[in-house]
Amino acid sequence: MSPHDIPVVTVSYNSPELLLGLLASFRKFYRNPIHIVDGSDPEQLAKIREVAAGFDNVNLHAMEYNIHHGPGLAWAIQNLNLSGPVLFMDTDIVVLKEGFIEALMAALQPGDYGAGGVAYVNRDGFDTAYAYGAIAYLHPPCMLCNVEVMRQWPMPIKHGAPMVAPMRALHDAGKSGLLRNLEWCANDVLMGTQKIFIDHIGQGTSSATGGYHLEEWMAEMAAKRANDAAAAAARGGSYNPDLLALMPATATKVLEVGCSTGALAQAFKTHHADSDYWGIEFDPKAAEMARSHCSQVMALDVEGMSDKELAELSSRNCWVFGDVLEHLRDPWRMLARIRQVMPADGCIVASVPNAQHWSLQARLSVGDFRYTEGGLMDRTHLRWFTRVTLLEMFQNAGFRIDAGKPRIFNEPGREKALPAIRMMAEALGVSPEQAVADALPLQYVVRAVPA
Repeated sequence: MSPHDIPVVTVSYNSPELLLGLLASFRKFYRNPIHIVDGSDPEQLAKIREVAAGFDNVNLHAMEYNIHHGPGLAWAIQNLNLSGPVLFMDTDIVVLKEGFIEALMAALQPGDYGAGGVAYVNRDGFDTAYAYGAIAYLHPPCMLCNVEVMRQWPMPIKHGAPMVAPMRALHDAGKSGLLRNLEWCANDVLMGTQKIFIDHIGQGTSSATGGYHLEEWMAEMAAKRANDAAAAAARGGSYNPDLLALMPATATKVLEVGCSTGALAQAFKTHHADSDYWGIEFDPKAAEMARSHCSQVMALDVEGMSDKELAELSSRNCWVFGDVLEHLRDPWRMLARIRQVMPADGCIVASVPNAQHWSLQARLSVGDFRYTEGGLMDRTHLRWFTRVTLLEMFQNAGFRIDAGKPRIFNEPGREKALPAIRMMAEALGVSPEQAVADALPLQYVVRAVPA
């Protein structure tokens, strides 16, 4: 396919001058068919029609109401007779020189979702630094997508980050690899950078029209972000401070399984700069980032290590599993294998969510056993532990717990559930006080040594 044959889709709203800038600059280099999905007010729509009529092979689809960016993209994907690769561009893009479509075409492979500038967002669509769980996000100002693949995933939505729904679905399905990042495109859609192919004016529609008209969403997301930030601060931020506190000062050779981007390593080495801190991280991108804080990082599946490979780690005298054991296929066997190679003065430090938590019991009692994107019911959890079964797992693997702490937080709603837990324990003939005590911790942090 010729670069000039690829259809172009742009969503317009009350900004004829921006649309003129896009069309005029684009037509200097390319003759592609262009579709404008417009949601302008009547007065502005007349000007939009005039702009569109000034260029050949431009099709105006007037909604005559503010359809918004995401729904406008979705309408085009679902209603226009599009096939193969489709170029999506914002109206506040100015094309500087020829070659960007060719570069996008070279990157996009059959079966891919799309190519363009890829960054990272959290599940609410806010920009975030890369970390475990961060969602790869294809920025819509300039993206070349296989439209048939797009139709297999959720459509763009009315949102400050309109592509968040399909990007979240790709992430959850482990298919973010269907996105192709081009560094020049990631650069060109940012403001204040030296441009290569295109110039993204940035918030052009917002400036011209007085806002994106997403006030309700923005207020809701801002409140949620503030609450999440407060909760993260209460729990110690990006690493678990209680886990750090249990790591012995004598741990000169640390191995953290699931080191993510290295936040715990950085915190430990702040006070133990001479420690030889190694990491194991399944996510290769997180592993690469962790290397700036760890002496060595291995990007692998710890359960897939051979006995020989595990024996080569016999000098590690502190193994760390921060919220990792519940993700393993066979944590019982993994701990037993570590015990066989661990030195006599070694230890394991671990944090594990509490499956006996009052909220889990309450939800289970009404049949609301639903997986979530994080927390106790994280959909990636494979194994579940209570205080008793956690102790049993370490004991059966050849360890004894020599220190530990239940992590209990001030959680609204639990006072209504605890009396019911007490009554159920009494009905079963077990200690109601112990049942209530075991229902309070959100998580246990333990240190285990060879028995």
